[in-house]
Amino acid sequence: MLSEAFVTSIRAQPKSANTAIAKDVGIYLHELHPNHTIKSSFKKSSTPVNALAVSPTHIFAAQADKAVVHVYSRERGNQESLVSFPERVHSLTLVGDGVLALGTAEGRIILWEVCTGRQVSTPTSHLQAVSCLAASQSHLVSGSEDSNIHVWSVPRLLSLSWKETHEPLRSLSNHRAAITHLALGHSSSTTNICVSSSRDNTVIVWNYHSGDLLRTFLLSSTPLCLSLDPCDRAVYVGFEDGSVQLIEFIQPSSMLNPLYDTQLQNTPVQITLPSWTAPSEVGAALCIGLSYDGTCLLSGHSSGKIVQWDTGRRSFSAELADLNAPVTNLFMLSPFPATRLTRPQTVVKPKLGESNYTFIAQLTGSMGKSTFDHAVSTPGFPLELLEDSISSLTGPVVASSSGDDKLRKENDELWQIINEQRELQKKTWDKYTQLKSGGR
Repeated sequence: MLSEAFVTSIRAQPKSANTAIAKDVGIYLHELHPNHTIKSSFKKSSTPVNALAVSPTHIFAAQADKAVVHVYSRERGNQESLVSFPERVHSLTLVGDGVLALGTAEGRIILWEVCTGRQVSTPTSHLQAVSCLAASQSHLVSGSEDSNIHVWSVPRLLSLSWKETHEPLRSLSNHRAAITHLALGHSSSTTNICVSSSRDNTVIVWNYHSGDLLRTFLLSSTPLCLSLDPCDRAVYVGFEDGSVQLIEFIQPSSMLNPLYDTQLQNTPVQITLPSWTAPSEVGAALCIGLSYDGTCLLSGHSSGKIVQWDTGRRSFSAELADLNAPVTNLFMLSPFPATRLTRPQTVVKPKLGESNYTFIAQLTGSMGKSTFDHAVSTPGFPLELLEDSISSLTGPVVASSSGDDKLRKENDELWQIINEQRELQKKTWDKYTQLKSGGR
């Protein structure tokens, strides 16, 4: 049976004695289906909100009020290393599997290549701490307590050229209070969306490629966390009062996606539908996650409780666990992880002031036996493959052993005519060149 898992983290030590919760445990790996169980855990971690990142091989956890990131090996089940940074780390996200992006208390962005140890730092771009980060393969989006959102080009930040400046591509500045969460859409097109929540009680949808504001939603409570529907049709919002709510972008009666209706983009939408509430007090919803198929919503609360919601019925479903401390991060693991050609066995700690780096990783499979398989898995095509392809296109077509002799003969005659025309064209061009130069 297909199983789905998720990772949670807590902040600070447990508030009271609880025999069901192991001492000093700060990160938990859960199995959601068929029955909820805690499969494993990692100790000695106190992680703030938006400060947990999970790769197929490692878990990265920034420590509250410290300039330290704990790195845990998922395969070995232990803490692999403790990595120090020059500034306190407030937020984390992964760019692919090999680059960890960190937002600092001083408003900087730090990129760490975990397989080489290379570290890139931007100038102070935000006036206050970077409260949240979200990334695709090509873009990094940072939100801050200064109410601004910056969009960065990942290739520019990681470029080895000294000519590239570490400045954001654009800034999104319609919020009027601290940014609490960011979520990127699942599209790879230039119309991919970014959804931001803020303590000004608004949720805004952006086209972060162009910087256009697509829609503003006005809320009755303060939104703290977001999770996008798998098809980017809606966003789930967790509130400070512990409730959650679904905000739909597409209405059943609409012929056009309202996000791209220019007549509606400047008109804020007041959300009047009631939010979903739990039957008991659970505290603020600090983190939220959606299952792979979108049928199950999970939320982590300041009381330590993890709540399951039924998205079809739009109501409370069950209380999965009580971790006895604020659940600050909840990361859903895909049941269909992407296949990678390499995987880092151990991370390489950041190296400052070095110009030469070594990529250290383990090959996970064959590169492919055929020349074509090798060509499509490497940047560019081998010269031999290009020459063979060009010659097969420009040369005469070779008939198969079962081909018609008549067609082969006609083909040879056509090629003879073409060659004669080429020779005539060459003689004509030579004569024209002599006449133009005044020769006889």
